[in-house]
Amino acid sequence: MQTKVEVKEFAARLPGVDIKAALKSDPDFKRRVQEAARGHVAQLAREAHDFLAEAVRFVRERASEPACKVVLLIDSVERIRGVGSEAMAVYESVRNLFFGHAELLRVPLLHIVYTIPPYLSVLGPGTGAQIGGAVPRRLVSTHVFKDRSRDPDLEGLAVLRTVVERRYADWSQLFDQKALDQLAISSGGDLREFFRLIRLCLPAVRDDLQLPLSPTAVKAAENAARSEMLPIPGEHLVWLQRIARTHDPCLEKDGEMPTLAHFLDNRLVLNYRNGSDWYDVHPLLRELVDAHVARTGA
Repeated sequence: MQTKVEVKEFAARLPGVDIKAALKSDPDFKRRVQEAARGHVAQLAREAHDFLAEAVRFVRERASEPACKVVLLIDSVERIRGVGSEAMAVYESVRNLFFGHAELLRVPLLHIVYTIPPYLSVLGPGTGAQIGGAVPRRLVSTHVFKDRSRDPDLEGLAVLRTVVERRYADWSQLFDQKALDQLAISSGGDLREFFRLIRLCLPAVRDDLQLPLSPTAVKAAENAARSEMLPIPGEHLVWLQRIARTHDPCLEKDGEMPTLAHFLDNRLVLNYRNGSDWYDVHPLLRELVDAHVARTGA
């Protein structure tokens, strides 16, 4: 990379200092780098493309395959989120990246997979069309509920039991099937949440006489997971109730995007797909949401 972007602090920081760490931990330094890079975006992108093309050629030469397909995974993009008064500016910058600079994200000779934030498809539908016809794939939750309902989907529950069995074949020695299914339902079908609930159950086991755990025995783990999502402001509970009722994000204006992103990032709202996408409140929050609406008449 040959682009001349001058940041006076670079000279002082370079010896023995991790620039990547500085960008993460020093907001002022990060801001200065961003300001210095403005106006050089096209040139920086062009040189990045050239560098990546050189890397592809290197891989092909090492593999002795001139037509070798090379894939680059750009991970952690989905972790970009705004905080406080600057939240909307951050979300706008993400939208601008994928829509205003979409052509710069297409790199010749290279197939790239970007992990995008879940809110991007809501904030700016049609992302894939902007990037050369790419198709966004959402990592939706497992169908532990039937389409747009709270009725358990027996096939989905069986799938999650199979996933657990692949990891630990003797799971039935630890959990009664009803208890494991209850955890699957309480997770909303989100795999990370499902295994987190399972892990939360295990420290409470003092001896083998408590095994396999019953549906009653796993409630402490469910309560612990629920408390991590609390407290929730009343206005957010009203919005969550609208989502639970309509199975739609119910985003009325861009200014509400930070709140919706918070819902999705922290799994207060889960995304499902039964033919088409739909949304619902995390199962562990349903009683709280319903009770607030019943109490306030909102």
